[in-house]
Amino acid sequence: MQSKGPVKHFILAFMLALAGYAVFYQDIEYWRARKGPWRVTFAHTSAHAPVITVDQPALAITNVQIIFAPENLPATNAPSTLIFSQPRPVPCEVPFGQCVFLDLMTLPGTATFELFGHEIQLLPRVLIIDRREYPWRPNATITLPQP
Repeated sequence: MQSKGPVKHFILAFMLALAGYAVFYQDIEYWRARKGPWRVTFAHTSAHAPVITVDQPALAITNVQIIFAPENLPATNAPSTLIFSQPRPVPCEVPFGQCVFLDLMTLPGTATFELFGHEIQLLPRVLIIDRREYPWRPNATITLPQP
């Protein structure tokens, strides 16, 4: 008869833990994703130079363009936009190179690319290109030379 007492306590503790997890899971997911992901568009300028456009509206980062030196690549007519909201194995291919690091624990997180010999890091605080910091400014255009 005494064995039913501990079983009841374990079942009650399990049910309370399960209910707490269900309630807090929603809050944790909201906190993790509230600012939204990075949106990176890969395209070409009218002069056929590769360009990426970075957007993160929750942080007031809009239309930040990074233009690369013209490469001998065929220009595609359709831009390609990648949204970095879900983890993926790295390194992974992106239109102009590779994504070598992703930390999306709390969005927007951190994304690092190797594109045309340049290392580009998207951080909420700052944009880092080839280990040089650039402050985020809406509608900014950064032109990179060949490495």
